Amino acid sequence: MSLINTGYLEYEELKAVQKLPGKERYKKGPVAVMECVQEIPCNPCEAACKFGAIHIGEPITNLPALDGEACTGCGACVSKCPGLAIFIVNKAYSETSATVAFPYEYFPTPMAGEKKKAVNRKGEVVCEGMVVKVMNPRAFDHTPVVTVEIPKEFADEVRSIQRG
Repeated sequence: MSLINTGYLEYEELKAVQKLPGKERYKKGPVAVMECVQEIPCNPCEAACKFGAIHIGEPITNLPALDGEACTGCGACVSKCPGLAIFIVNKAYSETSATVAFPYEYFPTPMAGEKKKAVNRKGEVVCEGMVVKVMNPRAFDHTPVVTVEIPKEFADEVRSIQRG
């Protein structure tokens, strides 16, 4: 697995390990994308989902499984993942744009309306993005969730923004 050797996950590897939302689910709006691929004892995402869309079960080292039909894309799970491995992707945002929401544990926290360079899993710039929302309620325990609007074709690649 490249993650162990390089520190980042290739999209093809992710597809081989996790069940990702299909085209029909993406047409319905925002949905969680679970990029957790390490079988470690962890289940905060399961507990965070009030819709029961995330299941780990027994043993606690199971990879999280998403029920895409039950997922509303609310994002409650994103800030609860200690591995920063959950993203909310909305490919139905507009005809030409998608949004990606991700945990952002850097300072300064970006603000809605800012243009930022959007980066992939490797940290490489792939496109320009516009911050459309920043959520940081007390329940997120100091892990803001940033949502960026990007060209739709980059929705499976963009996972953060450049700092600064």
